[in-house]
Amino acid sequence: MVKRSRIIAFLIFIVVFGGVMGATTKNIIEDIKLGLDLQGGFEILYEVTPAKKGQKITDKVLADTAEALDKRVNVLGVSEPNIQIEGENRIRVQLAGVTDQNKAREILSTEANLSFRDYNDRVMLDGADLVEGGASQTFDQNGKPSVSLKLKDADLFRNVTQEIVDMAPNNVLIIWLDFEEGKDSFKAEITKENPKYLSAPSVNEVFPQKEVSIVGAFTVEEAKELAALLNSGALPVNLDEIYSTSVGAKLGEQAMNETVFAGIIGILAVFLYMIAYYRFPGFIATITLTVYSFITLLIFDLMGVVLTLPGIAALILGVGMAVDANIITYERIREEIKVGKSIKSAFNAGNDNSLSTVTDANLTMLLAGIVLFIYGTSSVKGFATGIIISILVSFITNVYLSRWLLGLWVNSNWLKNKPGWFGVKKRDIHSLNDNIDTLDLPTKFDRIDFVKHRRKFFIGSAAMLVAGIAILLVFRLNLGIDFTSGTRVEVLAKDRITAEEFSNELEKLDLKTDDIVISGEDKNVGVARFKGILTKQEISELKTHFKDEFGSEPNVSSVTPTVGKELAKNAFVALILSSIGLIIFVTFRFELPMAVTAIIALLYATFFVIPVFSLTRLEVDITFIAALLTIVGYSINDTIVTFDRMRENMQKRRRIKTYEEIVDIVNTSIRQTLGRSLNTVLMVTVTVVALFIFGSETIRPFAIALTVGLVVGTYSSIYIAAQLWVEWKHKELKKKGVLITYKEKRKNNDQPQV
Repeated sequence: MVKRSRIIAFLIFIVVFGGVMGATTKNIIEDIKLGLDLQGGFEILYEVTPAKKGQKITDKVLADTAEALDKRVNVLGVSEPNIQIEGENRIRVQLAGVTDQNKAREILSTEANLSFRDYNDRVMLDGADLVEGGASQTFDQNGKPSVSLKLKDADLFRNVTQEIVDMAPNNVLIIWLDFEEGKDSFKAEITKENPKYLSAPSVNEVFPQKEVSIVGAFTVEEAKELAALLNSGALPVNLDEIYSTSVGAKLGEQAMNETVFAGIIGILAVFLYMIAYYRFPGFIATITLTVYSFITLLIFDLMGVVLTLPGIAALILGVGMAVDANIITYERIREEIKVGKSIKSAFNAGNDNSLSTVTDANLTMLLAGIVLFIYGTSSVKGFATGIIISILVSFITNVYLSRWLLGLWVNSNWLKNKPGWFGVKKRDIHSLNDNIDTLDLPTKFDRIDFVKHRRKFFIGSAAMLVAGIAILLVFRLNLGIDFTSGTRVEVLAKDRITAEEFSNELEKLDLKTDDIVISGEDKNVGVARFKGILTKQEISELKTHFKDEFGSEPNVSSVTPTVGKELAKNAFVALILSSIGLIIFVTFRFELPMAVTAIIALLYATFFVIPVFSLTRLEVDITFIAALLTIVGYSINDTIVTFDRMRENMQKRRRIKTYEEIVDIVNTSIRQTLGRSLNTVLMVTVTVVALFIFGSETIRPFAIALTVGLVVGTYSSIYIAAQLWVEWKHKELKKKGVLITYKEKRKNNDQPQV
């Protein structure tokens, strides 16, 4: 009897959730904060140094400096600036969506020191005598722009004006404005002379007042900026730029549109494949993946997470990874149906047997994401944040929600006696009387002996490793400025450009480099790298020039040697920590031999990406490290699934006494999990390939690294990790004469180890 109430509950959920999603998705997307690489803007990392001898950079000094910078940003109209203190002496400023990047850069670092002097250049008043926040833009009696100031003490100004009156005929009060910002200027027309004379009114009477107006050759905009600088106060320290990057609005918008389109293509491909292969459970998977995508975006909005280009890539990649939980569960359910169980019994058993595997696979990826977040830069942190949120949300939606939704149909009995709806053919179903276990089921790969030729694969893998090392030694890596320091300029032209044309435009600005690459589908994107760090003045002129010539501001990134060395060091530390963490985790969940062989396999897959980049001359930047750590976390998933099945197969035996038994366990386990492994890798690869084909130019190297890593990771889990484990256990067998299995260990209440 069909229980219609469960089907009605399913339909109610679809209608309610569909309504909520339809009503709120647009607002959620509009509310999500976009990073500067998506809407344009710039980011600067300042190193804070003492402004005077003996000054110490304390937490309070950093806080005061950050507050002063925040006040300066207010004049720019940036709605949500991001100013963060990092470490003991650094401040990172991110201004997404700022329209005039040159002006913003100058206002941040400009020091405006106002002083009132007598005829003999003696300082009578300075900025310390002004009321904090008391400056404002006004107009004088003739309608000219002026700056109004409030003084702390009216008696002080009365005494000053009295002294000036007494100095007749030299009774002038000279107002000077001294801009200090290193070698570059704030406003060329103001600061070519330093200090700068603003005005020198004659003082013929005493003024006992707190308000003073400064009238100079101001425009309204200049008067507003001066008032804002005076209100922001003096910077208590020196700020040295050690890293900066800026993105033109058009380049950011184009990158976002291309990457979002790539994501839609990749996700639709995943949906279609899941429905075609897994039938009705695949349809349930598309629902839960849609819920997953909606909740992930909602969490981004509620947490105020800044969405960057790598963050979008993480969300798209997250869909491919999220479906992994469904594939593992659905494969288990199909196996249970094949041994003759009812749909309901198969559903319950499949869910129970897959939970530990899904949990292990998610935890390994989560570990890599956490390490990536700790050691990554701001853009990489956005990717890591997306990965972490995706893993947590996918575990909830694609484990519990998926099971609940599919359970409504299963428990309604509507799917009773309909194995075809699960993609299982009736001829593949055994009778319960056959007494066949899921571990005894035949597979499509039964004719393949994965262990027999392992030595050949060892030799082949070693040969590829040697070839990779040789390629790396000969060609080396095409390191980006993230690791070598320097300045990178990326321009977007209206039409096709050549390297010669791009070089000629740079030479007009007295900028010369031989490191120029033309890319993009229309060959309208030019990238130039400079070994030295361009000054703020050079960057300002470069942005203005290319905006006038090409119609859009270029992307400009500068990295000092100090930051370059730190990024390289952090990348190495992140890789080591991830490997150590995974060894500990797999040892705890399985055993040490499995942990060591799994790490060897994933390091092989990770390394293999490096010579590919060396040979193709693709640029290696900080997102390349994000790709490597993603491979570290994800490539071990296949190995864990295989090891988990090996553990199950060993539980059927009390003791392993022969080498042939070890071989049989590994061969059987690989055959039983290979279909799942291929499907999972295919789903992730589909999303990554979509990023490569349709995504932004800047995300393509990242997509290539992931594609290579995923393919090699599948190979290494089968032909390196599992085969090394065979060698390890064979040696143990020779030494001990017998291997005690998990099953017997558990009977003895010992830690389950082989």
